Formats: sequence, structure tokens, C-alpha cells
Amino acid sequence: MNLKCLLPAVAVSYGLSTVVNSALAQNWTQTSAPRMNWTSVASSADGSKLVAVAGPIYTSIDSGVTWNLSSAPSNHWVLVGSSTDGTKLVAAANAVNSPYTGPIYCSTDSGATWSLSSVPSNHWSSVASSADGTKWVAVVFGGSIYSSTDSGATWAQSSAPTQYWSCVASSADGGKWVAVSGAANVWGSIYISIDAGETWMSNSLPSERWVSVACSADASKLVAMPFEGPTLFTSANSGAIWAARSRPPGHWYSVASSAEGTKLVAVGLSGWIYTSADSAGTWTLNTVPTLTWHAVASSADGSKLVAVGNGGIYTAQSTPAPVLNLTPSSNNLVLSWTVPSTNFVLQENSDLATMNWVDAKSIPTLILTNLQNQVTVLPPSTGQTFYRLKNP
Repeated sequence: MNLKCLLPAVAVSYGLSTVVNSALAQNWTQTSAPRMNWTSVASSADGSKLVAVAGPIYTSIDSGVTWNLSSAPSNHWVLVGSSTDGTKLVAAANAVNSPYTGPIYCSTDSGATWSLSSVPSNHWSSVASSADGTKWVAVVFGGSIYSSTDSGATWAQSSAPTQYWSCVASSADGGKWVAVSGAANVWGSIYISIDAGETWMSNSLPSERWVSVACSADASKLVAMPFEGPTLFTSANSGAIWAARSRPPGHWYSVASSAEGTKLVAVGLSGWIYTSADSAGTWTLNTVPTLTWHAVASSADGSKLVAVGNGGIYTAQSTPAPVLNLTPSSNNLVLSWTVPSTNFVLQENSDLATMNWVDAKSIPTLILTNLQNQVTVLPPSTGQTFYRLKNP
């Protein structure tokens, strides 16, 4: 009795030197979104549902091909966040003039309707969500950190110290947070919470002008981006140990990560977009217009990207190659793969000498803690079975 899985070969290169390889660059396309000063963007796990702000709030249900103005009340919206399925959204506004404070609104129907949350108006600088959209975290530039466990209906101030918080990232289950403080002219720190904000631990990294942070779905892999300088920092163990990585030159503003934490995309004020397929070991320069890029988001598999800046919204899509993971469970086998940006069907075959592939009967279950589709397979009574993922 054998259970086997067809796994594509993946070559990964690690190193400390910055490598620019145009052959691996993504092809970016400007969307039909209005040419405005876009400041924030968020994506569903499959990259099909997007939400972006440039004062008003716009949404897309076709990976950015078309955009619709949201019904959110008129405000100076500057930040957005999204659940994995794109149904639960959060938007934060900041006043144009000092003291730059504004409210937070939430939506549970993909932006069709919005409701004012109870959190006090603040100078918001970043928001993040759990995969199911029930847990939200928002940070204040020059203030504290607030969280919600009921999709934004109520909020509580966490025990985090007052900092010039610039960015926050959340694990898929909403239990682990990493927050960085700093700005172009402000030096700050990195703090990590493993209990949804109940307690915070400062990190041993030196003070830096941190502007962005991203994490894998389980928050084991982290990447922290300073505004400028020759290095960024990554961690493979939830921030216990950090490694300095060389990065492309320039002034950086936003970094996003795939669910597994290996694929990264970074944008900056210098007008460039870089991507990495090996957890920041090497970087690839992408061919894009020279805009002031403000934010970037990624699908769970890292194959659909969206970047916003002063002048438009651009998207990039590469061919996904999901990898099947195999985990024994009692006498069964658990197959899992990251939520893909293109539909894939699990198929099985008892004889590789034939093309008798048939769709597996089991329906995949989405595991929100790691953004993996999962199927438990019963072993065959005799012989062997092979499995593959096929794009229908």
C-alpha cells in the first residue's frame, strides 16, 4: 500500500548579495482605476477581490480589471484592510490637517455598506486583519495600538507602549502581531505580541526608521523594512532571531508577503518595484512606470500582486505553481496546498502509465490558520495512488 504525490521541483537560491534579474521580473499592467493619489490597498487570498483608497474607497471583484466606487461616506480615507474572502473590510480616515485624526469604518458585505466603529478617532497609520475578518488590529502614529475581536463592532486599547507606529501585520488566526515604529525622519523599534496584543515584547534589533512589516500566515516568517539603508531584516522563527539581508537601494515604503513567507514584493518612494522568491535572499527589479508607490498587496500564493501609488493602480500576475504538502495522520494522508490565485482541482491516478486522472471525491477544506486547502485521503486497500493539482 503506497500513497504518493506528484510534486513540482522548485529551485531556491539564498544569499546576502542583491541580485537584479530582469528575466524573473513580473509584468505589470495599469488598471482602469482613476488616476489618483492611492495610499493603501488590500487583497483577498485568491487575489480576486481588491479594495483601495485615494480619499474615496474603490473595490474590484475581478482582480483589478474593473473598479467601483464604494458607498462609504465621504472622508479622507487613507487605509484599508480585508479578510481572506474579501467580504469583511476595514477603512481608516485621517484628517487632511493637524491633528490628522479620523474614524474607522467597517463593512461585512465587501464594501456594499459601511458602519462607524466605536474606536476613538486617531492618526491611523496601519491596519491588519485575521483571515476570517473577526480580529482587527490598528496602530496609531504617535499613539497606541487598538484591536477588535468582533469584526470592528467594539475596540480595545492594547498594552503596547506609545510609539510612532508605522505598520502592523497579523497572523492568519489573529493571535500573533508584529508592529514597527518609525518614519522617514523618526527612529523606532519592533514589538511582537503572541497573545493578540495582551502583552508585547520589544525586539533586540537596533533602532531604525521602520516603515513596513509583513509576515507569513502563521507569523513564523517575518520581514521588516526600514525607510532606507543597505539592509532589511528577516526572521524564520517569529522574531526570536533576525538576519540582515541586503536589499536594493532607495527609499522604501511597503512590503507584502505570500502565505508561506517565501515570496515578497516591495515598493517605494523611489519609483521601483522589486520582488523576491526566496524570502529576501535575492531581489528582482520589475519594469514599471516611475511612480511614488505607497502600498502593495499579494495573494496568498504570491502570484497576484497589486501596487498603488501617486497616479494609478497596477497589477501583476504570474502562473501559479501550487505545491502539494503531505502529512501522515493516523492511517490516512492529509494533502494541503496554499490557496491558489487560479482554481486547481485535486486529481488521483493509480497508474502513472495511463492518463486515467480523475477528480478526487473529497472537497477541500480551507484552514484559516495557514491559508491552506486541505483534504484527508483514505489509503487504497491495495496498490498505490498518485495525486496532482490540475488547472481545469
